[in-house]
Amino acid sequence: MLKDYSSLILRVGLGITLFWFGITSILEPDVWSSLVPVFIPIQPTIVVMAMAIFQMVVAVFIILGAFTRLAAFLMALSLIPIIISLGYNDVAVRDFAIFLAALSLAISGSKKLSLDSRFRD
Repeated sequence: MLKDYSSLILRVGLGITLFWFGITSILEPDVWSSLVPVFIPIQPTIVVMAMAIFQMVVAVFIILGAFTRLAAFLMALSLIPIIISLGYNDVAVRDFAIFLAALSLAISGSKKLSLDSRFRD
C-alpha cells in the first residue's frame, strides 16, 4: 500500500530539485556558465538559460505526474553529456544522483496521485 506512494515522493522530490536548479540558473547564469563545455558553439549563458527553462518545464510535468516516464527519460538523457563533459567533481556527482532518480522514475512511472494514473484509469 505505502509502496504505491514511493513514486509520488520521488516525483515531488525530483521535481522540486529540478525546479530549484532552474530558478537558480536563471537568477545566476554566470555561476553556471563556466561549467558549459567550450566545444559547444553557443554562448554559455544561452545554454544555461535554455537548460534552466527545460528543467523547470520537466519539473512541472514530473510533479504533476503528466507524461512522467517521458519527462523523466528526457531529463536523464539531458544529463548524460553534462556528466561526461564535467568529469568527476561535486557538480557531476550531484547530477549523477539526479540522473539515477530520473532514470528510476522513467522506468517505474507514476502511480498514485498523478495525471497519468487519472487518465489511465
